[in-house]
Amino acid sequence: MSLNPAEHDRKYGELDQVVRAHLGLGPHAPEALAGYLRQSWRTRPWAVAVAAEQLRALAENPPGRLRLRLGEYYRMPDVGLPSEEVGEWLTGLADRLDESLATGGAPPPGPPATPWEWRARFPELAQLLGGWFTQDMPEEFGDHESALTDYLEGTDPGLVAQLTGELHGLLALGLDEGALAVALVTLGSEVEPPVPYTPGAWLAVLAVRLRG
Repeated sequence: MSLNPAEHDRKYGELDQVVRAHLGLGPHAPEALAGYLRQSWRTRPWAVAVAAEQLRALAENPPGRLRLRLGEYYRMPDVGLPSEEVGEWLTGLADRLDESLATGGAPPPGPPATPWEWRARFPELAQLLGGWFTQDMPEEFGDHESALTDYLEGTDPGLVAQLTGELHGLLALGLDEGALAVALVTLGSEVEPPVPYTPGAWLAVLAVRLRG
């Protein structure tokens, strides 16, 4: 049988974050690891050491036949590498994380650069956009205001407060309208902001509305 969630996270949880940071970008995309490091150094610096340890452990001890038969192993997403190259790739990632720890080197602060980093930095905004502002929104809720009302009625106030902070954090990045439009799509939105708002204006309205 497969690993239970607690066992999976204990052995592979942070490794999984590093691997998923590369999905859609390729195994050797420098921005993938940079995005992981920027977010982790900013919010959870201790996680970098955990990730390096888990990456190296899996590279040195890949699952044998028994673990494969029982299903008790980490299911590696497709990162675009042949299976025989995965171990070396994991070791290389661990080496770069160890170097970052040894030197204290981290990517400079800045806007997220990858889909994983966007979602990690703005998780509740991704929840709102990906859950309430999909292409089905007009049929399900009618308009943006009704969708937002439904979110607010069913969401814990603490998460609403977190969303408010994330909105202000996103606006504080100083991105232009084109970059904000890309950010909304990356975070899960499948509909345009309501007329007559630009992406930035709509986000500002949401931030004021939630703060009130």
